[in-house]
Amino acid sequence: MPGSLNPTALVRLLGSWSNGALPAYRELADVVRLLVMDGRIPLDVALPSERALAQTLGLSRTTVTAAYANLREQGFLTAGQGSRGRTSIPHRSAPVSVPGLAAPEGLQDLAYASLPAAGEVVHRAFADALTELPALLPGFGYDALGVPALREAIAQKYSAEGVPTTADQILVTSGAQHALNIVLHTLVGKQDRVLVEHPTYPNALDAIRAAGCKVLPVALSPHASSGWEIDAFVSTMNQQHPSMAYVVPDFHNPTGRIMSDLQRRQLARAAASAGTVLVVDETLRGLNLDGVQSAPMSTFSPSVVSIGSLSKSHWAGLRTGWIRAEEAMITRFVATRTTMDLGGPVVEQLAAARLVRSFAEPLDARLQELRHNRESLLALLAEHLPEWEVERPLGGLTAWCRLPTACSTALTVLAPDFGLRLAAGPRFGVGGAFEHYLRVPYTLPPAQLEFAVGALRAAQDKLDASPQLRRTLKAGRPPAVAVA
Repeated sequence: MPGSLNPTALVRLLGSWSNGALPAYRELADVVRLLVMDGRIPLDVALPSERALAQTLGLSRTTVTAAYANLREQGFLTAGQGSRGRTSIPHRSAPVSVPGLAAPEGLQDLAYASLPAAGEVVHRAFADALTELPALLPGFGYDALGVPALREAIAQKYSAEGVPTTADQILVTSGAQHALNIVLHTLVGKQDRVLVEHPTYPNALDAIRAAGCKVLPVALSPHASSGWEIDAFVSTMNQQHPSMAYVVPDFHNPTGRIMSDLQRRQLARAAASAGTVLVVDETLRGLNLDGVQSAPMSTFSPSVVSIGSLSKSHWAGLRTGWIRAEEAMITRFVATRTTMDLGGPVVEQLAAARLVRSFAEPLDARLQELRHNRESLLALLAEHLPEWEVERPLGGLTAWCRLPTACSTALTVLAPDFGLRLAAGPRFGVGGAFEHYLRVPYTLPPAQLEFAVGALRAAQDKLDASPQLRRTLKAGRPPAVAVA
């Protein structure tokens, strides 16, 4: 049976809830709302009566009545007998916090770090693909390795970057996440250790956990110029002998850093020595904003497994990725892949082959736009949130911001009130780390970035005015939102 909350228990949860920065009823309603969203007040629990709570708090009944009315208006309190309303979550036409779904209408999405299609180029690639399709129609349409034209194009791209590659070393997948899942299901078992950078890409963490593996997080250097703490990675590999290591050396998500060639060589050597399969996510490698030179990780070891995708450089809607590895490893990956699906859609692969063969065609304009967006975001953050410490990204799509207080989750919960959807810092780590951090993409045009930073400033001001809002969420889990 649903329970109820007595006044003493609720007051204990509220803590020091008021500092006089807002009307008392607003502060009281805000804290109760966050306690419900945080799960510290369960759903369908009857709150104390207005009279009883007012007496326990030493407030006028009018104040409590107004707070409850505010909660009812927002959908966090249902109407009940008398004043004993029950806690609830507001009904929405589209959910705000369901992984895999875009933000509802009216919210600007900063949880996704992704670009719209390179329109004309992608459209032309599909038009050309349709002219090539008739030649393949007599076949069955199943190809677990991928359409030969696409595998050959990807192999040529690697060879042009100094890594001789044949089509037999390429497996086409439905995006980088699909590729990572194939690799995990092939290389590791339950309770195996997988080393990751800390912070790292949230969807990779989710995949590793779903495979039943133990995550071994190794912190990046606190100094952006130092990049990776390679000694810590080497030490962890030597001591723990993880089965696999997942790293993003090219414009790392979320920090935008790039690993030096010396660090790549050291990491590849350490992985080989420890018997660890080094899996490298190169999805962001093409988004090199400052022209920093680096060699692909597979240059330093033939046993490196590389994952790539067109999602960030061209369009996520293509759902085209790949794995590059030694032929014997590709054979193992194909055997795993056929337990999941029997191949990808043919037309998309034909279009992707066109795009890979002319990979740089849309990038000049795209990189110029991203540089402009990056400078706009950095300037806006410096002007409106000067207390935030922002690491300047060398490439990729996001800036990694250190907040003055541990308020990332609280900002994420409050952000929809100001028209934003965010991904909280702890989504990029394990064990509740990174409450002091927030990832902010610069994939939107300057006018939208200006709105976003203004909304972040307003949410930060609300937290600063009501410290209890931050405290009530400090130990909570960040909202589960789709992150890309």
